This record gives sequence, C-alpha cells and structure tokens, in this order.
Amino acid sequence: MPSRHKSRQRALQILFQWDARRQPVEEAISNYYESLYSEESAERPERDPFVDILVQGVVRKLDRIDDLIRRHATSWRIERMAAVDRNVLRLGIFELAELETPAAVVIDEALELARRYSAEESVHFVNGVLDAARRELRASTDPATPAS
Repeated sequence: MPSRHKSRQRALQILFQWDARRQPVEEAISNYYESLYSEESAERPERDPFVDILVQGVVRKLDRIDDLIRRHATSWRIERMAAVDRNVLRLGIFELAELETPAAVVIDEALELARRYSAEESVHFVNGVLDAARRELRASTDPATPAS
C-alpha cells in the first residue's frame, strides 16, 4: 500500500483527468491504474482504497466542495482556475470536511501538491482558500469553537 502522500498524488492525477474529460469516475480510476500497469511494472498494480475514498468522495460531494471554493476564492471563478489548483482545493476540502485527518496535515499535503504540480503563486492561493474553508467547516461543526 502506498503512503498517504503518494495516494494523494494519485488522487490528484485521477481528478485532473476526470475534470478534463468528465468521464465516469470509475472509468477515470481504471484508466489511471491501467497507465500505471503499462508504465511502471509488469504486474498490475493493486487499487489503493484511500485513493478511491478521495476520488469518489470528491466527485460525490463536488457541488458542496465547489460552493466552499467559490465562497473563499474571492475574485476567482472556479472554471477559470488552473485545473491543478481547482483539484488540489477539492481534495483538501473533501478531506477537511469528510475525513478525520488533522487539518494541519491536510493543508500541508495540499501545499506540497501545489508546489509539485502548479506555480509557486498557487501555493499561497491554495493555503488561503483551504485555511478559510477550514475555519468555516470548524465553525459549522462546533458552534462553540471560534472561527479563527
């Protein structure tokens, strides 16, 4: 089983392909693993359950996730964002909202993905949007917690 970091990289790559083609999510996942089979090894790679959770979760919750992005990415239409940035944000927000991963880990991992796959200025953008989304999500799940 790959590390969670590697799983997030794979999930981002799948979401990027899915976002560009809008094919069924299961087809995007299968195509990704087929590409690993032909590029990386003679043995068919096993599917990573964490990748499936991330990718299928983002697609299932896409409207809610994109609404959060729109609220916190002021002056940016989601359709005009770089596809990598949009999908890094989607992954991060899904994990913040739906999984029990500590927020600091989620944001740090998203920033690493942005550093690796996007432009340097995207790192600051991703950090700002995810931090604002984190505060909103925390406030909505625990009204006694301050939003700062």
